[in-house]
Amino acid sequence: MDRNVENVITQLRDREEQGMKKYGVNTERKDLSTLEWLQHLQEELMDASVYIEKLKNEMKETRVVMGVCFGERDDTTEGEKDFDISEIQYHGKTKNYKKQQPEEESEINE
Repeated sequence: MDRNVENVITQLRDREEQGMKKYGVNTERKDLSTLEWLQHLQEELMDASVYIEKLKNEMKETRVVMGVCFGERDDTTEGEKDFDISEIQYHGKTKNYKKQQPEEESEINE
């Protein structure tokens, strides 16, 4: 099995153990409504977005420092292209993400 899949499985099992120790329940609990589960999910995704933003900013800062330290640049040049947001399409195909796949079933059968 893929090493990365194995790592995720191990982390999920560890997380469940920690959750049971801390909260005494798991996701099989019956005391939350669908709306409450969706609220939990939304809060987790908002946290994830904050973590992503933090790491993006860290990477930008590190890139600036590393560029200056290793002589790639003498300063933080104005207009530098750190991250091209146009390369991302939300809720659709993402450019430069993976090998192009046929869009529709009709293309698959051709």
